[in-house]
Amino acid sequence: MSKKRALDAYDEIPREMRAYLSHNGWHFNHKACDYAVSLMKKKNQVSGKMERIEPYTKEQVEELLKKYNITIEDTSNYDFVFVANMCKADFLKSSIPDEHHLALYVKDVIDDVDAADGVTMRRWYATMVANGEMVDWEDIL
Repeated sequence: MSKKRALDAYDEIPREMRAYLSHNGWHFNHKACDYAVSLMKKKNQVSGKMERIEPYTKEQVEELLKKYNITIEDTSNYDFVFVANMCKADFLKSSIPDEHHLALYVKDVIDDVDAADGVTMRRWYATMVANGEMVDWEDIL
Protein backbone atom coordinates (compact mmCIF):
# COMPACT_ATOMS: atom_id res chain seq x y z
CA MET A 1 0.00 0.00 0.00
CA SER A 2 1.47 3.36 -0.96
CA LYS A 3 1.51 6.21 1.53
CA LYS A 4 -0.58 9.22 0.61
CA ARG A 5 0.60 12.71 1.35
CA ALA A 6 -1.42 14.42 4.07
CA LEU A 7 -3.65 17.20 2.82
CA ASP A 8 -2.30 19.66 5.38
CA ALA A 9 1.13 19.36 3.77
CA TYR A 10 -0.13 21.96 1.30
CA ASP A 11 -1.35 24.48 3.87
CA GLU A 12 0.45 27.74 4.47
CA ILE A 13 1.90 27.36 7.93
CA PRO A 14 3.79 29.75 10.21
CA ARG A 15 7.60 29.70 10.11
CA GLU A 16 7.81 28.50 13.75
CA MET A 17 5.41 25.64 13.07
CA ARG A 18 7.41 24.64 10.00
CA ALA A 19 10.58 24.68 12.14
CA TYR A 20 8.93 22.49 14.79
CA LEU A 21 7.73 20.02 12.16
CA SER A 22 11.14 19.92 10.48
CA HIS A 23 12.69 18.82 13.78
CA ASN A 24 9.93 16.56 15.14
CA GLY A 25 7.52 15.75 12.34
CA TRP A 26 3.93 15.43 13.54
CA HIS A 27 5.13 14.02 16.86
CA PHE A 28 5.23 15.43 20.35
CA ASN A 29 8.57 16.43 21.77
CA HIS A 30 8.91 16.89 25.54
CA LYS A 31 7.92 20.58 25.53
CA ALA A 32 4.97 20.08 23.19
CA CYS A 33 3.68 17.18 25.26
CA ASP A 34 4.00 19.18 28.48
CA TYR A 35 2.17 22.08 26.86
CA ALA A 36 -0.67 19.91 25.50
CA VAL A 37 -1.07 18.05 28.78
CA SER A 38 -1.10 21.31 30.76
CA LEU A 39 -4.36 22.17 28.99
CA MET A 40 -6.08 18.90 29.92
CA LYS A 41 -8.88 18.94 32.46
CA LYS A 42 -11.19 16.41 34.02
CA LYS A 43 -14.58 17.02 35.58
CA ASN A 44 -14.50 16.57 39.36
CA GLN A 45 -17.46 14.28 40.06
CA VAL A 46 -17.96 15.77 43.54
CA SER A 47 -17.75 19.50 42.80
CA GLY A 48 -18.79 19.37 39.13
CA LYS A 49 -15.90 21.70 38.30
CA MET A 50 -13.27 21.16 35.63
CA GLU A 51 -9.83 20.59 37.16
CA ARG A 52 -6.39 20.08 35.70
CA ILE A 53 -5.16 16.51 35.84
CA GLU A 54 -2.04 15.39 37.70
CA PRO A 55 -0.08 14.38 34.60
CA TYR A 56 1.90 11.24 34.06
CA THR A 57 5.57 11.75 33.27
CA LYS A 58 7.29 9.77 30.52
CA GLU A 59 8.92 7.62 33.18
CA GLN A 60 5.58 6.93 34.87
CA VAL A 61 3.99 5.86 31.57
CA GLU A 62 6.97 3.61 30.81
CA GLU A 63 6.62 2.04 34.28
CA LEU A 64 2.88 1.60 33.78
CA LEU A 65 3.44 -0.20 30.49
CA LYS A 66 6.16 -2.34 32.05
CA LYS A 67 3.92 -3.20 35.03
CA TYR A 68 1.37 -4.76 32.69
CA ASN A 69 3.99 -6.28 30.35
CA ILE A 70 2.90 -4.07 27.46
CA THR A 71 5.38 -2.94 24.86
CA ILE A 72 4.80 -0.32 22.22
CA GLU A 73 6.76 -0.05 19.02
CA ASP A 74 7.95 3.55 19.24
CA THR A 75 8.89 5.37 22.44
CA SER A 76 11.36 7.72 20.77
CA ASN A 77 8.97 10.67 20.99
CA TYR A 78 6.31 11.73 23.49
CA ASP A 79 3.20 10.64 21.57
CA PHE A 80 2.57 7.75 23.95
CA VAL A 81 2.88 10.08 26.96
CA PHE A 82 0.34 12.45 25.43
CA VAL A 83 -2.06 9.54 24.74
CA ALA A 84 -1.75 8.25 28.31
CA ASN A 85 -2.54 11.67 29.75
CA MET A 86 -5.38 12.29 27.30
CA CYS A 87 -6.86 8.94 28.25
CA LYS A 88 -6.47 9.82 31.93
CA ALA A 89 -8.26 13.14 31.43
CA ASP A 90 -11.06 11.91 29.16
CA PHE A 91 -11.71 8.20 29.76
CA LEU A 92 -10.17 6.89 33.00
CA LYS A 93 -12.81 5.71 35.49
CA SER A 94 -15.41 5.92 32.72
CA SER A 95 -15.02 3.82 29.57
CA ILE A 96 -11.47 2.95 30.68
CA PRO A 97 -11.98 1.44 34.15
CA ASP A 98 -8.39 1.25 35.40
CA GLU A 99 -4.72 1.84 34.61
CA HIS A 100 -4.29 -1.63 33.11
CA HIS A 101 -6.87 -0.79 30.46
CA LEU A 102 -5.35 2.68 30.08
CA ALA A 103 -2.02 1.01 29.24
CA LEU A 104 -3.79 -1.22 26.69
CA TYR A 105 -5.45 1.86 25.20
CA VAL A 106 -2.05 3.54 24.81
CA LYS A 107 -0.75 0.50 22.94
CA ASP A 108 -3.84 0.35 20.71
CA VAL A 109 -3.52 4.01 19.74
CA ILE A 110 0.25 4.13 19.28
CA ASP A 111 0.57 0.79 17.50
CA ASP A 112 -2.53 1.22 15.31
CA VAL A 113 -1.39 -0.38 12.06
CA ASP A 114 -3.62 1.64 9.76
CA ALA A 115 -3.01 5.04 11.36
CA ALA A 116 -0.94 7.50 9.38
CA ASP A 117 2.39 8.67 10.76
CA GLY A 118 1.82 11.52 13.20
CA VAL A 119 -1.91 11.00 13.59
CA THR A 120 -1.81 11.53 17.37
CA MET A 121 -0.41 15.04 17.15
CA ARG A 122 -2.54 15.85 14.10
CA ARG A 123 -5.68 14.97 16.10
CA TRP A 124 -4.54 17.21 18.94
CA TYR A 125 -3.77 20.05 16.55
CA ALA A 126 -7.16 19.67 14.85
CA THR A 127 -8.79 19.94 18.27
CA MET A 128 -6.77 23.07 19.07
CA VAL A 129 -7.81 24.65 15.76
CA ALA A 130 -11.47 23.70 16.29
CA ASN A 131 -11.36 25.20 19.81
CA GLY A 132 -9.77 28.42 18.54
CA GLU A 133 -6.64 27.79 20.63
CA MET A 134 -3.35 29.18 19.35
CA VAL A 135 -0.20 27.05 19.64
CA ASP A 136 3.02 28.91 20.45
CA TRP A 137 5.23 26.79 18.21
CA GLU A 138 8.35 28.79 18.98
CA ASP A 139 7.91 28.06 22.67
CA ILE A 140 7.70 24.28 22.15
CA LEU A 141 10.61 23.96 19.72
